[in-house]
Amino acid sequence: MFQNEAKLYPHLKPDLQDWAIYRQSEDRDNFVDEVVDDTEARLLEEFGQQLPDLLSKTIYSEVQRTKEEPWKVDPPKERSYWKKMSKRLARRSLDVTEKETAEQAAQRILQKIVRNYAEEIVGTFKIGHFKFARRFLSFFFGRLLNAAVGRSFRSIFSSKAELKSKLLVKGYVDEVRGLYDKGSIVIVPTHFSNIDSIMIGYILDAVAGLPASAYGAGLNLYNTGYTAYFMNRLGAYRVDRRKRNPIYNRTLKQMAKLSIKRGVPNIFFPGGTRSRSGSLESKLKLGLLSSAMEAQREFYQEGKQEKVFIVPLVMSYPFVLEAQFLVEQHLKKQGQDRYIKYTDSFHSLRSILKFIWGVFSKSNRITISLGQPMDVLGNRVDGNGQSYGGNNVAVDTREYFQDADGVVNTDYQRESEYLRMLGDKIVDRFHRDNVVISSHLVSHAAFLLLKNSFPKLDFYALLRLPPEDYIFEQTALLDVITQLQSIMQEMELKDEIKLADSLRESPQMILENGVRSLGNFHIEKPLRINPLGNIVSENFSMLYFYHNRLASYGFEKQLTFAAPEKALSLADID
Repeated sequence: MFQNEAKLYPHLKPDLQDWAIYRQSEDRDNFVDEVVDDTEARLLEEFGQQLPDLLSKTIYSEVQRTKEEPWKVDPPKERSYWKKMSKRLARRSLDVTEKETAEQAAQRILQKIVRNYAEEIVGTFKIGHFKFARRFLSFFFGRLLNAAVGRSFRSIFSSKAELKSKLLVKGYVDEVRGLYDKGSIVIVPTHFSNIDSIMIGYILDAVAGLPASAYGAGLNLYNTGYTAYFMNRLGAYRVDRRKRNPIYNRTLKQMAKLSIKRGVPNIFFPGGTRSRSGSLESKLKLGLLSSAMEAQREFYQEGKQEKVFIVPLVMSYPFVLEAQFLVEQHLKKQGQDRYIKYTDSFHSLRSILKFIWGVFSKSNRITISLGQPMDVLGNRVDGNGQSYGGNNVAVDTREYFQDADGVVNTDYQRESEYLRMLGDKIVDRFHRDNVVISSHLVSHAAFLLLKNSFPKLDFYALLRLPPEDYIFEQTALLDVITQLQSIMQEMELKDEIKLADSLRESPQMILENGVRSLGNFHIEKPLRINPLGNIVSENFSMLYFYHNRLASYGFEKQLTFAAPEKALSLADID
């Protein structure tokens, strides 16, 4: 059952030595060996006689990468390593022992490459470092909250404010907590900011009381010494998006599969990257999720009863740290060269501090919504791990992996179709379990009002309008907010969306809260109230970004709008 009341949960496993991610880290050498053997076997099954061609293309792409895209974090002798591998491949028919064929020599080269990748990818988990990070983040967030409540940094060491009042966990929390001792958990979150991993990890541990999860971190984030030091020891595994060859991708997937089979909770971002447009993900990249599907089938092939559970997770920020950068990237891609590219602000400590300050001040909150758990087929799962199909009928997922004779078999084409179905179910739950907050609703209403006030303008012409020339008439804006609030309340009764407590207040209060949230962080405000009391925008592109959070619901077709001349008017210069 979806829980709309946020609370602080006791930890499921207070002793960190009981965590699967710790046990895997302690057995890292054996785990790497498993990854190498499993990956090599899968690649030989997949490519067979085409192995020399696969090796040739992989080595060539890596030689080019080390030459054209070097990073500070790369090993110092990586370029010479790949040149050496190229030479070994070229003379593999000569570089053999008396009992080794050219084919076996190629397999030996494959094994070396896979081991090189596996050693790079697999991370570690150190209890001491995790406890330090937990204490540091609690202190950091708590003191910033004190300062924000006191409205100045002089309040930073005042009496401790309630951090749980700002970091909320809602949704199917009890069901998810009940599944941790019944199988392997794969959490699939929406992705809006580079701080998502930090916030999700901290909130799930400190508020929801859940054990730490393994998650992929872009190798570029390891360029900073302190970042690399801690991420290497907190369960993150490295993902190098420059490496697009099949050997690397397969090593990553097999590592994820074996980690799931060891019971390690995993976090996969199925959108693949941050949402540039600000919208909820609707097209997912399901590569890593295939590892969950294969883990479930292999459990059954091994005669085990363990299940793999998929848990959608939706992040709700009042505003997004990198919104300016993301929307400009999106618009530049869509509109080619009509938009400039802003600098990504993630690496600026000042911007992160400003973001946290903005969240904790002025009654803002960060909300995590744990979605309805499901199995790898997309069936609903209850807190006991039982799967339910259509018409709420209990189903046995083992049967989905059986052939006509009732034997669990390997069928990649069948699993590919299951994966597509699972992706559709995840997108559906993203929308159903999305907790709408006031800044989402108000920005959506304001941009739709702007759009319908200029029906003859195309999208890009609309964004080029000078925002300083216009004000949003409050009566017209309140009317749209009222309509949206009514529609969403009906949808919530049908389990089609979720509403934050702030959306149960009056439209006037929703408007004030939404404008205040959107106006207390960015330099160019998507919405703000000027000194004359008028609601204005300083950046229509930013307003568009925040409006997109609800764009996929199709609300515009259900609304009626005031006449254009009654929706906007010329702004007073302040």
